[in-house]
Amino acid sequence: MPILNATKHKILAEKYRLCKSEFSKLKGLMFTRKYPYALLFDMAKEKIVNLHMFCVFYPIDVLWLDSNKRIVHLKKRFVPFTFTLMSRKARYIIELENGTINRTKTSVGDTVKFK
Repeated sequence: MPILNATKHKILAEKYRLCKSEFSKLKGLMFTRKYPYALLFDMAKEKIVNLHMFCVFYPIDVLWLDSNKRIVHLKKRFVPFTFTLMSRKARYIIELENGTINRTKTSVGDTVKFK
């Protein structure tokens, strides 16, 4: 099943990998040279999740979702070797191909659907 913006009825990613283990969350897209597929991080409960782009060599889009899979924050064009500090809690984080947020007109408050 793809990742879908249920509010806008747009596909955000056809393929994704679920990251639940601490190792897979830590590694993320590090050391990849091109965007392979979306990553879906399940944090198990809502908490503050800061992200970094160290050792990721291309920009990506990122969504932070609450337990109801509603977008609480988004970051367009998260560039290599930077980081972001959050003030909102999130349960899920989705790392998407750069340009996905603009292409699908995804915005804070939209609901996302995935298995």
